[in-house]
Amino acid sequence: MKTYAGIDLHSSNNFIVVIDNDDKRLFEKRIPNNIENVLKALEPFKNSLDGVVVESTYNWYWLVDGLQKHSYPVVLANPAAIQQYNGLKHSDDKWDSFWLAHLLRLNILPKGYIYPKETRAIRDLLRRRMMYVQEKTKHFLSLQSLITRNLGNKITGNKIKKLKASDIEEMFESDYLAFTAKKNIETIDFLKNSIKEIEKKILTAAALKTEFELLKTIPGVGDILALTIMLEVGDIFRFEQVGNYSSYCRCVKSERHSNGKKKGENNKKNGNKYLSWAYIEAANFTIRYCPEAQRFYQRKMAKTNRVVALKALSNKLARASYYIMRDQVPYDANKLFNTQDEDGFRTPR
Repeated sequence: MKTYAGIDLHSSNNFIVVIDNDDKRLFEKRIPNNIENVLKALEPFKNSLDGVVVESTYNWYWLVDGLQKHSYPVVLANPAAIQQYNGLKHSDDKWDSFWLAHLLRLNILPKGYIYPKETRAIRDLLRRRMMYVQEKTKHFLSLQSLITRNLGNKITGNKIKKLKASDIEEMFESDYLAFTAKKNIETIDFLKNSIKEIEKKILTAAALKTEFELLKTIPGVGDILALTIMLEVGDIFRFEQVGNYSSYCRCVKSERHSNGKKKGENNKKNGNKYLSWAYIEAANFTIRYCPEAQRFYQRKMAKTNRVVALKALSNKLARASYYIMRDQVPYDANKLFNTQDEDGFRTPR
């Protein structure tokens, strides 16, 4: 007899339900978040378990890694794609756990990707770099606003980068304003050094695949963007078609249409926000270095606006990257911007 387990995971505890082929509940219990507790609860069913479903929450790493280490058949559920029974009036952790196991038994569970533990920490470190870059930008803009607001003159970004503590003292009459500006500069310098250290660490530790060098053949894509794409994608073959990858990168519209009319929007945030950022950045740089991309961008600009044109170009680059990584081929602008098939990327033959 096969059994199926569903685990509804929370920050401090989890609820486990085990069912059989007839949806009969064989076990259900809430336990504290500790891998030993989970293993003890699942031990009586280990030989019959056809799968253990864990919902993809923010803290799934420890649970999935622990279960895989002890040879449990773990499945990561995609919560954004799971639909509850429409006639349900009441739900709780007991029901949610059962529903996960039930969908697995019916083989209709929307599954997520279990990123390999070996490279997950490097990917997360690169994500931390992005957070530091965003924080540095915030302090940079804050300092620029402080100067403009109190002195009335707009200072350029290049001049702000060259400012030192001694320059600040001469700039402001108020000690409090000078103190605030100095703290902005100190924070910017600290974050700048941290970002450099992270980049050095990642480039040293990351196992650079062939895809890394191939992605860098895209004009405007350097080490950081190539690393981001390589590490966020993981296994490119988990995407059956180029459209699946483009959607995962948030490069396509999330709209519902019926009878030629827009009826609503789907979840815009469904997908990978880091890949979305990477391809927007790549689009901004590619315009500068690739004449074919620049012409494509200008044609789109003439019909729409800058945001839509940039998004269209990012979609083209995402589709190109898919084939670059899948087929291990370098970037080819002639294939990507073929005038006879402007919105598609032809697979190399």
